[in-house]
Amino acid sequence: MGRQGRCSAIYVVLVSTLLVILSLQFKIAIAKAATFTVGDTSGWTFNIQSWTDGKKFKAGDSLIFNYDPSLHDVATVDVDGYDGCTVSQSSNTYTSGNDTIKLQEGQNYFICSIPSHCDWGLKIAVNASA
Repeated sequence: MGRQGRCSAIYVVLVSTLLVILSLQFKIAIAKAATFTVGDTSGWTFNIQSWTDGKKFKAGDSLIFNYDPSLHDVATVDVDGYDGCTVSQSSNTYTSGNDTIKLQEGQNYFICSIPSHCDWGLKIAVNASA
């Protein structure tokens, strides 16, 4: 095999090895994402704010909100919506009773948008690290 042929073969091996390493890292990153059921067995219900205590969340983790959709919903809000218990046009509201929401890096805020529910403690703030 000529010199150019050997260089091409080495290049193919190096590129192939790099692609395998990158795909393994991607699979590991996916495998590291965790799933949390909000409120554990109690579900998405009143006075849930302390549920996050002692838990470590990362961007890409998923929260599962289980609740009776005839009583509650889940709205993603910003800090003002969280503090004021209000939903804006940029909020997403979920109503299935079994909603899975992926965490973004930084603060993630969730409230129930049914009148007075957020004021009565049906809200959580989750900080997700990178």
